[in-house]
Amino acid sequence: MKDVVVIKCGGSTIAELSSEFFKSVVKMQESGKHPIIVHGGGPAINQLLQKLDIKSEFVDGLRKTTEDVLDTAEMVLCGKVNKQVVTSIHQAGGQAVGLSGCDGKLIEVKPINEGMLGYVGEPTKINTNLLSSLMELNMIPVIAPIGMNEQGIHYNVNADSAAAAIAKELGAEQLVFVTDVDGILKDGKCLDKVTADEIEAYIADGTIYGGMLPKVRAALSTLTDSLQSVMIMNGKSTNVGDDGAVKGTTIIRSKMKLYVS
Repeated sequence: MKDVVVIKCGGSTIAELSSEFFKSVVKMQESGKHPIIVHGGGPAINQLLQKLDIKSEFVDGLRKTTEDVLDTAEMVLCGKVNKQVVTSIHQAGGQAVGLSGCDGKLIEVKPINEGMLGYVGEPTKINTNLLSSLMELNMIPVIAPIGMNEQGIHYNVNADSAAAAIAKELGAEQLVFVTDVDGILKDGKCLDKVTADEIEAYIADGTIYGGMLPKVRAALSTLTDSLQSVMIMNGKSTNVGDDGAVKGTTIIRSKMKLYVS
């Protein structure tokens, strides 16, 4: 869908996003774009898990999800965090509607590896009709990454993967990962542009690891003829210029000289 911009906000950055960030999203819509926000909520989930004395661990950047962890994640993502983002958009002058991937079968999934990860799913189908209808009503969809399979079983979905799947299915114009880091770092410096081939090499040599792995893999899976670049950026206002331009790492399909900012 032309002019769709999918913005994935990491859970660690949501509390730090300024009112200016949400105003820029509303301004984006007013200029004719169709923003969609997909959010995480890792720190808030971790806090509640600790309060409830529920153990949790990560495997290759993905949270191993037992039934107790899933219930906690769904409570935090679909409740507290989702409504926090919706409220921030309203305060910035926009109109938003909060959804989970289970609403209207928005995100249908299949398990990735139940033996290793438990209730963690990857998107197999996106209800693009629902999103298109909301955008036609000038609503900004705000999506919590909890999906379900054909039997109605709920699964935790990595927010990066959810955003990538939505961007791909909608034929989005742009996909932006808003995180708490400046982008892909090499030797302490943020890479300005990096190709798909270089990404694979950086994964192999350990330059890219941990929580950045799902981001770059999601980015690579999203690159198409219509979406030829994906940006990973820091959501703090210091990385947004007066002209609205942002600094970060742009992942591109075609071979291009690598620049270091």
